[in-house]
Amino acid sequence: MCPKTSKTTPLLLIAGICFVIVLVGITGITLINNINLSNIIRLNEKVASDSVSNNENQIKELNYVNNHPRNVYLKLNASKEDEEEQMQKEQGQEHEPLEVPKISAVVGGSKVKVRDNHLKEPSEGMPLPLSTPPPPPPTFTTWPSSGDSPNSSGDSPSPLVDTPPLPFGGVKYNASSGLIDYEKRNQVVKMMEHAWHNYKLYAWGKNELRPLSQRPHSGSIFGSYDLGATIVDGLDTLYIMGLEKEYREGRDWIERKFSLDNISAELSVFETNIRFVGGMLTLYAFTGDPLYKEKAQHIADKLLPAFQTPTGIPYALVNTKTGVAKNYGWASGGSSILSEFGTLHLEFAYLSDITGNPLYRERVQTIRQVLKEIEKPKGLYPNFLNPKTGKWGQLHMSLGALGDSYYEYLLKAWLQSGQTDEEAREMYDEAMLAIMDKMVRFSPGGLTYVSDLKFDRLEHKMDHLACFSGGLFALGAATRQNDYTDKYMEVGKGITNTCHESYIRAPTQLGPEAFRFSEAVEARALRSQEKYYILRPETFESYFVLWRLTHDQKYRDWGWEAVLALEKHCRTAHGYCGLRNVYQQEPQKDDVQQSFFLAETLKYLYLLFSDDSVLPLDEWVFNTEAHPLPIKGANAYYRQAPVTLPVSNAS
Repeated sequence: MCPKTSKTTPLLLIAGICFVIVLVGITGITLINNINLSNIIRLNEKVASDSVSNNENQIKELNYVNNHPRNVYLKLNASKEDEEEQMQKEQGQEHEPLEVPKISAVVGGSKVKVRDNHLKEPSEGMPLPLSTPPPPPPTFTTWPSSGDSPNSSGDSPSPLVDTPPLPFGGVKYNASSGLIDYEKRNQVVKMMEHAWHNYKLYAWGKNELRPLSQRPHSGSIFGSYDLGATIVDGLDTLYIMGLEKEYREGRDWIERKFSLDNISAELSVFETNIRFVGGMLTLYAFTGDPLYKEKAQHIADKLLPAFQTPTGIPYALVNTKTGVAKNYGWASGGSSILSEFGTLHLEFAYLSDITGNPLYRERVQTIRQVLKEIEKPKGLYPNFLNPKTGKWGQLHMSLGALGDSYYEYLLKAWLQSGQTDEEAREMYDEAMLAIMDKMVRFSPGGLTYVSDLKFDRLEHKMDHLACFSGGLFALGAATRQNDYTDKYMEVGKGITNTCHESYIRAPTQLGPEAFRFSEAVEARALRSQEKYYILRPETFESYFVLWRLTHDQKYRDWGWEAVLALEKHCRTAHGYCGLRNVYQQEPQKDDVQQSFFLAETLKYLYLLFSDDSVLPLDEWVFNTEAHPLPIKGANAYYRQAPVTLPVSNAS
């Protein structure tokens, strides 16, 4: 017999089950909400952290831009304007606001107001971006660069910025901005990135890259030693272009790896000076980073044993470990070469000023005095001088190979000194007048060229290296008004045009290493060993200088022609190469990316398409490797140090 069950039992069971279900549901929802809330909190924390990080990165980037040499005058002058405006407010003399904002620029040596009319391209004096114009930089009341102050001697920096001497001897040149050609300039930046990244990938720390072989170039003038020639040579170009990441890579390598202490190699005094010392000095001027000053002095000290000759004229080669120095065996009976020992003045004089050690300037001043006092045949300088006897070698004169940059440094030493080194300017004028009389000629087709001269016989041949002289003559004309000004400019324009003709008369649109003139041929190479092109910059240097001085659009057009030719014939998948014969439709490449391609060729092309306020010619002089050095008295980045007694042990 089954027991009797209550009717309420199922109801209680069902109610209990429902209660459990509801309880589980509430617990689950609460747990999910807690998880979501935790995730939201973590997400908010990350966003806040990223925001702070981004702000820090923006501040870092802003500081990099603000410390850029192309912007220093904007900031310093804007700072002064703010101070003046505040004083006016305190005196109750506040002016009505202008309709458009103003920015300051240093143009032609005086402070000029430039209106920002919100054009597509910025007016002169504005910071120069790679793509779109950034907002004007904030004002500064202190020196914006790190490291040493621009004037570490303790003198007030104001006269360097606000009251510079009139540039170019008071001669005015066309100082309009010319605007920036962003598309063309950006293309040059891309070329620089391509060259640098492939060097980093296949030859980092070595001297140069072989793009076709994808390995280092051990046959460079610096051999197989890990001197990082491309790094030191190209670093200021990266800085000017605003490629900060790449610049930091190079700077870190220099700090960690660069030294000549254990390099037992015979290095060229000339090449080591213009590429390594010059590159370090420019980076020091740009940044104030004492690393670069220390490295520049370290390198120069390694070169000093080469100056231990009876005349003070240095030998061409020096072993940086042993100090043993000598000349090339082929150089006219053991002579030193004019373009080599005559191309030390800018770097050594500036090094003395920033270190306070007069030794370096004394060494190059000794060279100057020998060359000033020696008798010059027909007012000309032969290419060879014996450092033991102080007598000329064979009477071979050239404004190209073996002579070129000596004349360049006469003019630029005068400019670098703030136009106080009159001795240099006088020697420049005397040399140029003799060259124009004895070596500058005109072809039957009307082309101006400067011929080599051997034993009183004109060769009617001009080196590609001499194509820099178009800019040299023009700069001489623009910097002093005298009886030769018009003739200098005429010759400068004529030589630059001739060098352009040597390019466009080749199927590749790139110029040969040397070209000749006769009744049958003009501006064309005839010998096989003259038909190559090794990424040289000299023609583009003259385009740049003539553009700055005249703003004639043809110089930019010619530069763009060259960019297209370089991209078509010299670019490879792994960098840029020279050509073995510019007269072939499909020329063979030489498999070498020269360090000066990054230091000079791309820098001059970049500046050609930039605004005049980027490294203005009244504030900077370019050494013969295109490393800009500041002009004394006109540039806040000169960074002169107090004079001290000589400290080098290598004298």
